[in-house]
Amino acid sequence: MPQEKESVFARIDEEKQKTYYAHLHRKFILITLVCSLVPLLLVGWAINIHYTRFAKTRMVDSFETQVSNHKRIIELFLKRSTHKANLIAQTHSKDFLKEMSNLAHVFEIMNQEFGSITDLGVIDQTGKHLAYVGPYDLMDKVYVDQPWFKQVMEKGIYVSDMFTGFRKVPHFIIAVTRMEKGEKWILRATVDTEAFRSLVENVRIGRSGEVYLLNEDGFYQTTPRASGKIMEKADIPLEPFHEGIKVRLTEKSPREIMATAWLKEPRWMLVVKQKYSEAFDEVNYANYATLIFLHLSALTILIVTILVTRHLIKVIKNRDKEADHLAKQLMETGKMASLGELSAGVAHEINNPLAIILTERQILLDLAEHHSALDEQFKKDLKESLDQMDVQVNRCKRITHNLLRFSRRTKSVMEKVNLNEFLGEIVELMEREARSSGIKFLKDLDPNLKPVLSDPSQLQQVFLNLFTNAIDAHDGKPYGTVRITTKWDDRNQRVRITVADTGSGIPEKNLSKIFDPFFTTKPVGRGTGLGLSICYSTIHRLGGTISATSEPGEGTEFTLDLPFNPPEELQVKDGTAE
Repeated sequence: MPQEKESVFARIDEEKQKTYYAHLHRKFILITLVCSLVPLLLVGWAINIHYTRFAKTRMVDSFETQVSNHKRIIELFLKRSTHKANLIAQTHSKDFLKEMSNLAHVFEIMNQEFGSITDLGVIDQTGKHLAYVGPYDLMDKVYVDQPWFKQVMEKGIYVSDMFTGFRKVPHFIIAVTRMEKGEKWILRATVDTEAFRSLVENVRIGRSGEVYLLNEDGFYQTTPRASGKIMEKADIPLEPFHEGIKVRLTEKSPREIMATAWLKEPRWMLVVKQKYSEAFDEVNYANYATLIFLHLSALTILIVTILVTRHLIKVIKNRDKEADHLAKQLMETGKMASLGELSAGVAHEINNPLAIILTERQILLDLAEHHSALDEQFKKDLKESLDQMDVQVNRCKRITHNLLRFSRRTKSVMEKVNLNEFLGEIVELMEREARSSGIKFLKDLDPNLKPVLSDPSQLQQVFLNLFTNAIDAHDGKPYGTVRITTKWDDRNQRVRITVADTGSGIPEKNLSKIFDPFFTTKPVGRGTGLGLSICYSTIHRLGGTISATSEPGEGTEFTLDLPFNPPEELQVKDGTAE
């Protein structure tokens, strides 16, 4: 035979292995850090720039959206109040509303939803009150010379700017006219200033934000939060009327972000302001958080890289050991294959001398029978010796016959297999090894068992593994048994084979892993963990199943279910291969 190659780990001493794995460890860490930290820093920098721009744009858009929504709320309030007043004027006659009780009832209805109307009055075309409901004494007041009176008589519907009027407090009115019997009359509602101011200032933008309204002349229509009073002249330049929302940054200190929007009716400008530093505080916070995140990510990557690399190196070491064990197992398999070939040759060579011995034995027997001079007792003893020779020679022939059959099962081919005889041959080959360990094979074979279509070469490997494991399971025990049982299941078209030993058993925590590749509980050098894995894959390939039950200290039982016929694709594939 050619000289066997030494394994890698047999040629490299322990110090070189340590140096190799240490170098591999450093290389993995360096590559991982370069491949992770550099992209992280580049991406973090790019994301920070992009997010800063995006956050500023989004903040401005959000600011603009808030202003737009608030503008719609104010316009909706004014429009609903105007429509409500117009609806009352158009659906109720002047005579009806002149009655104080009726007007009081209408006033109550108008205030049910918001409570934003201070008083309500009915005024004729000369500017005199016909009826009034409210906290002020205004029945004797004449409004013919008031600016709002002229506007409402011209337009029909009018919302005034803030003015003090007869009551000497800032307020604004909503007035509508109706033509009835050739005469115009006015329904006039005064909007509660504090309620309207609360509505306008209801939007809060940070700690420094403020919201107020300006009329076309630049006078405050609500009181600003920071400085100024209602109906005072604002100190900011008034922008010309424009559609939509305008957002700009003021240049004077402190810098502010300011949004303006014009209401259509009345022509008031909504102003919303906030300090620039506060508005962009989230952006600065995000930048700070990004910096912290990058540092933490880098630290996490470093820690994870070290831990993962250690684990990988450990896995590589284990895989190298398993590869070495597998290489040894393959070499052992090669030896077994060579041994099989040698056994076949030896069996052929032995059969010839055995045939000659039997012939010579028959000659001696015939001579003894026809030689009258021999003593009868001698002839009897000679015949017994020659008969014993015949028994032993036939036993040798049977052993060599089994060796020949065993060595010829190398090709994968589907054929009819008598499992009872098949198992008997394998048991006969392994009985000598079993007896030397004090182990006895017991057979409980179903006499009605019919041949099954399967692959004898693969079945041989499966049962050799199972029987070998059963014998090894008795290590440390002076004796034991291995029971093989077969049972015909005509209903399910299957044969059940059980191999039960009285060995040490398998712990429950390992029972679920016994069919995993490379899992073994045997000492190093005695097992590779591939035997049961091969059994599992082989039986499943043949269309069957294999399972195991065990009781530690009591033994283990393997149950195999084989179909009468393997899967069709296996029959076609293996049937045509030969």
